Amino acid sequence: MCKVNNIQWKVLNLHSYFSNYRNYFIMIKQILSIAGKPGLFKLVSRGKNMLIVEALQTGKRTPAYSHDKVISLGDISIYTTEGDVPLAEVLDKVYAKTEGKEVDAKNFPGGEAALRDFFGEILPAYDRERVYTTDIRKLFSWYNILLAAGFTKFAEEKASEESIEEKAD
Repeated sequence: MCKVNNIQWKVLNLHSYFSNYRNYFIMIKQILSIAGKPGLFKLVSRGKNMLIVEALQTGKRTPAYSHDKVISLGDISIYTTEGDVPLAEVLDKVYAKTEGKEVDAKNFPGGEAALRDFFGEILPAYDRERVYTTDIRKLFSWYNILLAAGFTKFAEEKASEESIEEKAD
């Protein structure tokens, strides 16, 4: 009987680990950008022909209808010379480079060239022809919004079997 309880406890721990892991990293897929509306939104609920979203800055809930252009941050990637890099990985690199501080892209010292050079330090292989300065500014504004909302990790970490077993014990 003790063995069954021990197994049940391990299963509960594993379930708890995966549900927290899944909820934490699904976050980037539930953060939305809506064309024509400033800021970022968190998906709250789905209705018929609309989504209920909550603004990250204000917490105000509004509907996003089927005719609105809505895109998840998890579906966005940045062009590089080797392929595409998911936005979440780029945001993690920005967080590491800036040590968790905000980036003022509008008043960046040195202008557009310095902003592009700074982004080149973060993502050296980005495609300089297809990634425009406005894209970089948008990325930094999204980063600032997510940082203000309390997000510090953006990319999904690969869980190894060893770390899963450690969590289960």
